[in-house]
Amino acid sequence: MSKLWPQAIATPRLHLLACGLLLLASGALPARADDAIVDVHALPRAEGAVEDTSRPDRYRVVYRLPIPPAATNAATQQVLSADGWVRYIRPLEERNTTLNYKKGKQGLSVSFTGSGGRMDLSEVSYSPQRIYADLPFPDGATDIVFDETRPYLSCVVPLALDATQAFFAKEMTATGWQPLTADAAARWPNADLSEATPNGVRAFYNRVADDGPRRQNPVMLTLTRRADGKTNVEIRIAPFALPAQLEAGDDRAGLPMPKPTKSSQSLGSATSANRQAKGAVIAELPTVLAFYTRELPARGFRIDTALPGTPDDVTLKVASAEETGTLKLSRSYDLTMVEISMRATEAALAARAKAKKDADDKFMADAAAMAKQVIAADEARRAQQAGAMSDAPVKTLADNPAPIALPETAEAVEFDGSQGRLEFKSSSSVKALAGFFRSTLKAAGYKEAPTVIDNPTMAHLEFAAKGKSVSFTIMQMGPKVNVTADGTGLIAAAKPAAAAQPAKDATPLEADPSSALPVPKERSATSLSTSKAPGFDQPVRFQLEASVPAELSAVLAFYRAELTKLGWREKSEGAQTGADKARLAFASPQGPAVLTLGRARGETSVNLVQKNTDAAAKAEILPKPGQAKLMLGNVGETDAVLTINKQTVKILAGTGSPKTPRGPLLDLPPGKYRYEVRTGSRAPFNDTIEIGAGDVWGLMVGPTGQALPLPLY
Repeated sequence: MSKLWPQAIATPRLHLLACGLLLLASGALPARADDAIVDVHALPRAEGAVEDTSRPDRYRVVYRLPIPPAATNAATQQVLSADGWVRYIRPLEERNTTLNYKKGKQGLSVSFTGSGGRMDLSEVSYSPQRIYADLPFPDGATDIVFDETRPYLSCVVPLALDATQAFFAKEMTATGWQPLTADAAARWPNADLSEATPNGVRAFYNRVADDGPRRQNPVMLTLTRRADGKTNVEIRIAPFALPAQLEAGDDRAGLPMPKPTKSSQSLGSATSANRQAKGAVIAELPTVLAFYTRELPARGFRIDTALPGTPDDVTLKVASAEETGTLKLSRSYDLTMVEISMRATEAALAARAKAKKDADDKFMADAAAMAKQVIAADEARRAQQAGAMSDAPVKTLADNPAPIALPETAEAVEFDGSQGRLEFKSSSSVKALAGFFRSTLKAAGYKEAPTVIDNPTMAHLEFAAKGKSVSFTIMQMGPKVNVTADGTGLIAAAKPAAAAQPAKDATPLEADPSSALPVPKERSATSLSTSKAPGFDQPVRFQLEASVPAELSAVLAFYRAELTKLGWREKSEGAQTGADKARLAFASPQGPAVLTLGRARGETSVNLVQKNTDAAAKAEILPKPGQAKLMLGNVGETDAVLTINKQTVKILAGTGSPKTPRGPLLDLPPGKYRYEVRTGSRAPFNDTIEIGAGDVWGLMVGPTGQALPLPLY
C-alpha cells in the first residue's frame, strides 16, 4: 500500500498541471478581432495625405492635406465611395458636417477641420462607428437616412417594386432577420401583419441574430411605387412593438418630457418668463398625445382647445394659473416631435416681480438689522477691551528703525523708508498711543492738524513740519491696537536690523514636477486655471499665477530654462525686462504664450498664459490675424441687448456658458471699447473692455444685468 500511495497523489497532480498548461496556452492566444469594427488605419485616403503620428490611436487616425477643407471633403468622399463605402445621414442630423458611412456591417465616421488655425490646410479624422441595428443598403440607393443605434432606414431605390421586394426578402435574411410569423407576433396583442398598403406592399421581420444586450424589436418594411418607376423604402420598428403607454422622463425647463427619446433640449427654466422644451420621442403620435393629456392636467395645466391640424400634426393650446402656451406634436421619420412653449402672463410676471422685491427688501432689512446688532456688539466688545488696556504714558522704543519715535509697546514693526510707510501693533490703548505721538512729534517740531476721528477705539492724526507730513490711523482690533502711518516725514533709509545676509535665491530654483505648467517648488501661493469654449471640452487657454519668495532675476532665469526644456521659443518682439518687472513672449508647441513677472510684498509675482491654437480653431473661436473676438453670453433669465463699436446684438437668456448653447461671437479690431448692456426694465449697465490682437474675451451678462469680462483665449 505504501507503493500505491505516491501514485495516487501523482495522478491528480498531473491532471492539475495539464489543466494549468491548457489555461496558459489559451491565455496566450491572440484575442479574436472584432469584425464589426473597421481598421481605420487601412482605409483609403485622398492623394497627398500625411498621417499625424504624434498621438497613436488604434481606433482613430488623423491625417492632413495641403488643400482647403471643402476640397478635402470632396476628395475623401470620392475615395471612400470607390472603396465601397456608402454614405448616409442620421435622422434629424441633416445639417451635421460629420460624414457617416456604412460598408457591410461596419460603420465609419469622418470629420474635417482646418489645420493649425489655417483654412487653406485640412485635417481629416477617421473613427469606427459600431452598427447595432444592421439593415441592407440596396445598390444605387439615394437619399439614404439610417440610424445605426436602432432599426431605421429610408431611401429611394432605382428598381421597380417587385425587384426591390425580392432584394429585401434575400438580404434581410442575410443580415440576421427573418419574416415575422403570426405565432411570434402573438406576444403583441395589437399586432397587425397585414401586407396591403396604398400603392405598395409591407413585410414584417424579426431579429434572429445575437445582438447581445441590445436586442432589436421587430421591424416593418414598407415599399411604395413612385411615378418615376423607382421605389421608396422605409424600415422602422413595427408600430405594435413600440410602447403603448409612456412614462415621464427628466423634465426639460420644468416641463414634462416622456421617455424614451432620441434627443431633447430646453430653453429657460421653471421660473423663466419664457420657457420651451423640445424632444424627439420614439413612439407613435397618439401615444405621445395620450401622455400629455394625462401628464399636463396632473401638473396643474389645462388643455383649452385644439388648433386645426392633421393626424401627423397636432397643436393644442395649453394654460395654467400663471402661463399660456402651445403643445405641438408632429411626425419626422419614425419619431414624434414635441415642442412645448410657455409664456408667463403679465399678471404672473408682476406678481413674481413683487414677490422678488418683497424677498429682496426683507433680506436687506434682515441684513441691516443683523449688521446693527453685530456693530453694536462689536462696539461693546471694543469698549470692554479698551477699558482693559492701559492708558498709562508710554516710553520710547530704544531700537527704532523709523525716523520718528516709536512706543516701547510696539510689536511686529514693518517700516519701508523708500515708500514712507510704517505699521505695527501695540498692547497700549488708542488714547495712550495718540498721546505718545502728540507728545513726541510736538517735541520734534511737528504741528497737529485737527481731524474728525478721535475716540477711545479709533483715532486719525495729522502732523506737519518744515515741508514734511505724517498721517496716523490708530485702530483697536481685538486685544491689540493696529497703527499705520505714511507721509514724507517717514521717507528715509531703513536702519539695518542685523548684518546683511547672503541672498536667499543664490541657489537656482527647482521646478515642481507635479505642476502642468512650470512653477518653482519654493512658492507661497499658486493657482492654475483653464478656459473652455461653450460646448467644447478641450481647454483653449491655460493660466498659471504664483508668488515666489525670490528675486525677479532668479525667477526669470528659472522660466527661461524650464520653458526652453518644453520646446518653447522666446520671441524678441515686445520683450520688456527690468529690476521690478518683466514681460516675455514665447511660441509654444500649442500656441502663443506670455510670461509676466512683477514685484509685490517682497516676492516675485508670476503670470504665465499659454494659448492652444488647434483647440481654438476646432472650437471655431480663433481670431483672424491682427484681430480679436468677443464671445457673448447670458446666464440670466432675461434676454439682454449689447451695444458695442456701433453694433447692437441680442443675447438670449441661458446661452454662452460651457454647458449651454454658444452665444453671439463678434470680430473686433484690437482696442479699448465702451459698451452698454440692457436687460428688461433695469437701468443700462455701462463699462469698458480692452482686448488685444489675437485675444478672445467672453462678456457674460449676469442675473443682475451687469456684464463680467472673462479672458477666453
